[in-house]
Amino acid sequence: MKSTQVLLRVGQAILVLLAAFTLAFILLTALPGDAVTTRYSNPELGLSEAEVSQIRESYGLDQPLIIQYFMTLANFLTGNFGYSVNSGTAVSNLMKSALPGTLTLAFLAFAASIVLAFCIAFASTLPGQGWLRRTVRALPAFMSSIPSFLIGIVLIQMISFQLGWVPVYGASNLQDLILPVLTLAVPISAPLAQVLVRSIDEVYTQPFVQVIRARGASERWIFFRDVLRNAMMPAITIAGVLFGELVSGAVVTEAVFGRAGLGNLTVQAVANRDTPVLLAVVVTAATAYIIINLIVDLLYPVLDPRLRRKANS
Repeated sequence: MKSTQVLLRVGQAILVLLAAFTLAFILLTALPGDAVTTRYSNPELGLSEAEVSQIRESYGLDQPLIIQYFMTLANFLTGNFGYSVNSGTAVSNLMKSALPGTLTLAFLAFAASIVLAFCIAFASTLPGQGWLRRTVRALPAFMSSIPSFLIGIVLIQMISFQLGWVPVYGASNLQDLILPVLTLAVPISAPLAQVLVRSIDEVYTQPFVQVIRARGASERWIFFRDVLRNAMMPAITIAGVLFGELVSGAVVTEAVFGRAGLGNLTVQAVANRDTPVLLAVVVTAATAYIIINLIVDLLYPVLDPRLRRKANS
């Protein structure tokens, strides 16, 4: 890919991120009142209107909306996310504490979803046992229809309470990740498996597969060497899109399992109407989503020689 094309894709990603920040800022600030007024106007706190106004001024909420927008944007570009209205803690510190747990959960769940999707796709190509193939092919639609919170509850009931494989209390760090990872991986793997199975079926109809089979290659060689490699392109695209959904899925999953992370932080921020925290979470999630899709977009010509020749022509 030419350098100008790379710069164009990066520029588009930056514009999308700016649009996401602008939309999130407008939606969060367009709500009636503001977080400071909602929290500190409670008569039980005993604060006067002058004191509440002084607090609003310290957060810059006394400025016109357009000034607030550019001030917030400038702060975000320097890594300053402001301060939590609920606790007064720097939002950057809250994000640093919550982000590692969520990233660990997201990456492990993403890896597990890829493995599960490939297992379903491989099982769908096994010769014979037509009933088994039909059952395997029906699994993704069933998996995608189950809410993640229900998956988490069922896994806790079966694996922890019934089988006793993962203790409810006193679990190690590794054991504490098993059920949340599976809860996130199951719904994420479903559309990935659907796309992969459909792509494999399409590749099997291509003439080059018949040529390779006529040369005496085994079905396993054909599948792993030729079919799977050509069927991965659509799956890579949907994988990049699905990775962005892991953050929203983590909100529910971390709430079900009581894990500390961005999900739990978001739930608390919504309950307290903590606008600075919510804006930081939304922008962080949007940044991760955009970066992942940019990487996938840039890797396309590397993985597909046809696109590389087209880009260089």
